[in-house]
Amino acid sequence: MSYTAISTMLPEVLILEPRVFGDPRGFFFESYNHQNFITATGLDVQFVQDNHSLSLRGVLRGLHYQLEYPQGKLVRVIRGSVFDVAVDIRRSSPNFGKWVGIDLSADNKRQLWIPAGFAHGFLATSEVAELAYKTSDYWHPHDEHTLLWHDPAIGIDWPLMGPPLLASKDEAGKSLSASCLFI
Repeated sequence: MSYTAISTMLPEVLILEPRVFGDPRGFFFESYNHQNFITATGLDVQFVQDNHSLSLRGVLRGLHYQLEYPQGKLVRVIRGSVFDVAVDIRRSSPNFGKWVGIDLSADNKRQLWIPAGFAHGFLATSEVAELAYKTSDYWHPHDEHTLLWHDPAIGIDWPLMGPPLLASKDEAGKSLSASCLFI
């Protein structure tokens, strides 16, 4: 098995801990193996798109989601570190409005599985952070929504060192109560 799944406070959100083979020359690990993903998570997800982003320290991206074309995401950091967050936005869920935050880094090599029905965002906590992530559906700009990153109804405890650097769409995010969410 190339990795094992670790539960979080939100049962559907999983940390994938890789099996890393290291020696004085460096390291090797399988970052993704479809059969091992199924075995570790019990999920048969077909990924259709890979994304790569670079953010400077203090950049906060999110909390993003799609409604008509919901995306599951398998996120990992390939340089630097981030505080990665998933928020349950399924109104019918007993965990509606709850969040989980995980430190992902190039050093710990962990991945985070964020299923459809969750908003996703992250804060770059290193000088530079590069993320690579797989999605279970394509990005549809007309269907992208943003949940307000600092909504007090959610209460995410971001490890901020000052005001975050935000895109205009993230500054204009909607509160949980004003957002279009999953049933």
